[in-house]
Amino acid sequence: MYRVLIVEDEDIIRKGIAYTMDWTSWDCCIAGEAVNGREGLEKILELKPDIVLADIMMPIMDGIEMVRAALKERSFKTVILTSYADFDYAKQAIDLNVSAYLMKPVDKDELKLAIEKIKEEITKEHRYEEFYEKQKELDNPETIFIKEDSDNEYVRACLNATREHFAEKISIEGLSTELGVSASYLSRKFKEATGTNYLDFLNQYRIRQAVKLLKTGKYKVYEVSEMTGFTDYKHFNAVFKRYTNTSPSEFLK
Repeated sequence: MYRVLIVEDEDIIRKGIAYTMDWTSWDCCIAGEAVNGREGLEKILELKPDIVLADIMMPIMDGIEMVRAALKERSFKTVILTSYADFDYAKQAIDLNVSAYLMKPVDKDELKLAIEKIKEEITKEHRYEEFYEKQKELDNPETIFIKEDSDNEYVRACLNATREHFAEKISIEGLSTELGVSASYLSRKFKEATGTNYLDFLNQYRIRQAVKLLKTGKYKVYEVSEMTGFTDYKHFNAVFKRYTNTSPSEFLK
């Protein structure tokens, strides 16, 4: 379940949010409560919530200051609560990349929609994290060997060639010709050493490079497709989604 911290100085509002909302049905639980920004900051660091509901106008430390300080130490999603329709506060909240900005008294349906949106954001981020973790070794292909044998020199040559020429037309057949061995022999040895077939490895490597290029914000999707060896834009989209569970355009958002 997603852990929620409520930071609100008005007791009746804080308790109302904590105990009148059907958090369990939203796959959430209340991890804690705080009555001011300083206490909220301490509880964020202590309880490590996934979601923080924070009032803006609070004593000792306001909600914006609290969130800004906490984000330097922890990662979490924020829902800002306020009775003041103040553009400057809203702008500060937007600059902090908050997930929702709700007026008090909090409407149950609006809060539910905000929580659902946040859960989707968290799921997507976890998906990316899993993808990055899984693909880390691709930055240094030699680390993926599962076992040592006398034929690993051929596999190592394949890995080096992939790293240097992934943006070009490359295949196990072409590599086998260059190395002077049969394609079936090289394919078998590659899978024995890496645990995957060459085409799958090549696609994963290309998508890893595509992710890096997209994150720079300098290139359009079709340009990244060409830069990473995908001559067909639709094929690039399909392969990208296969490994990241999202499309390149969604990733950019």
